[in-house]
Amino acid sequence: MNVPALVTAHQLRQREYLLRITRAMTSRLDLPSLLRLILASAAEMVRCPAGMIVLREDPTLLGRPMRPPENQARFQVRAIYGIPTKLLPAFQPLLEDIHLTKPDVATDYDEVAVSSSGELYIRDLQARVRLVEQRLGGVQLGSVIALPLLFEDELLGVIYLFGGDTSFSQLDWEFLQGFADQAAIAVRNARLYQQLAQERSVLATIIEHTADGIMILDPDRRVQVINQAMAALIGMAPYEAVGKPCHQILPLQNVEGTNLCQEDASLEPGSGQSFRCEGDLERPGGGHISLAVTFTPIFDENGQLVYIIVNVMDITRFREEEETKSTFVSIISHELKTPVAIIKGYAQTLARPDAEWDPETARQGLQIIEEEADRLESLIDTLLDVSRIQAGGLRLDIADVDLRRLLERLVRDYATQTDKHRIELDLPEDLPIISGDEERLRQVFTNLLNNALKYSPEGGVIRIGAWVEEKPRDGKSRRRVVVYVADQGVGIPESELPNIFERFYRVDSSLRRTTAGAGLGLFLVRAIVEAHNGEIWVRSELGKGTTVFVALPVEEASP
Repeated sequence: MNVPALVTAHQLRQREYLLRITRAMTSRLDLPSLLRLILASAAEMVRCPAGMIVLREDPTLLGRPMRPPENQARFQVRAIYGIPTKLLPAFQPLLEDIHLTKPDVATDYDEVAVSSSGELYIRDLQARVRLVEQRLGGVQLGSVIALPLLFEDELLGVIYLFGGDTSFSQLDWEFLQGFADQAAIAVRNARLYQQLAQERSVLATIIEHTADGIMILDPDRRVQVINQAMAALIGMAPYEAVGKPCHQILPLQNVEGTNLCQEDASLEPGSGQSFRCEGDLERPGGGHISLAVTFTPIFDENGQLVYIIVNVMDITRFREEEETKSTFVSIISHELKTPVAIIKGYAQTLARPDAEWDPETARQGLQIIEEEADRLESLIDTLLDVSRIQAGGLRLDIADVDLRRLLERLVRDYATQTDKHRIELDLPEDLPIISGDEERLRQVFTNLLNNALKYSPEGGVIRIGAWVEEKPRDGKSRRRVVVYVADQGVGIPESELPNIFERFYRVDSSLRRTTAGAGLGLFLVRAIVEAHNGEIWVRSELGKGTTVFVALPVEEASP
């Protein structure tokens, strides 16, 4: 028998097998599947009955900021061959004190294997193997091979092969060392792929769940990625937006700043700055929203544009707040200045030392001062109430309220204040007592009656009426009183009806310039009604008048 020829043939078969397995390993990026292939291939090469792969924990996959020192590295079993899972705790001694270099202070470390990248040392390996065998109830592991998975001086893990009755030759060792070097490269690639997949998953989760709208554009400025928040802003499903030009997805109007979504927008190569613009977007269902858009171009190392990250924020509320502040300053300054100027003017006139006023003239001047002071006090009270509402601090003093008595007294007080209007009261005899804050409800109906008088300058009938009805609520039928105040005045355009209860909003009409008001009355009225768990709505027709309805719940008596 030609022994050298047999050895050479055996080596050739091993090399062919190694080449085939190496190709298979390089094509796999799923780490668990790859580890099973590596371990099974290594065991079959040298006919081992059992083995396992232990890997060092990868902090980049665990979210740890730093890699622990070498002597604190932790290893975990990641693949097994011929070993039942329930027996794995017995192999714990083989997962400790694994080093690439022999510690200077210790002498009881065994050199287990040498590869092209370095040496692997494990303290008292044989003693550990005996301990494992004891834990396994006397099962003999036989010869043990520990192969380091080394990549550029980094210990990724160890392949353990347990020979049982099989003995390993020097050729087996050399062959397995070469195999382990190839396996380490495959493990490293799989881990990099796993890390990349994890980072992409985290990035996708961040993009998808961020509150702001986000798009990613390609160099041609077509949408590649769009999150749900952005899709909601533009009123389009994400799959409909992908692939479309940005200027079709985000057709901004009244743009201020640099809008890279415009077809003619230029971008200098290699520019690392971000660009910002603001504009209005018309929603598919009607209405407009205001958006702030930030464009961040990303370039490669050659200065070529790779993609553009677009961050979109809905600033409609902020713009409305700015407009509200501006309106507040304008209206309040006017409404406050007018009574203050009148009070000051009459006070200075009455106080002139070079004039003597008869009692009637002085009385009229003082009466005007008192009226303007009352107007000023009313405006201040209204502002305080609005502030309390905004802060959630509007409190009600709940008691039984006789609506009939309240409305009759209100009509009696106002009947003497106008000679152009006729105020009529139309109330049912069985108008029930309700629970509420009588002073606040008086404020509601006083405001509505004032508006009815103010916006029917030509006079006419103002009717205050009520009825009782059943209204479904919370799956039950609830009684409520509906009170209405109707006038025959100028009316309100239909397009403005949804806005009349907003702060500082005043109907755009010729009377707006000649009637005093800060646009807070109906806002306060709605807040008081809703605080009573009630409902308010308006019907109006231009030139024919307006009717305001207030519905208040009737508390059922306890049996």
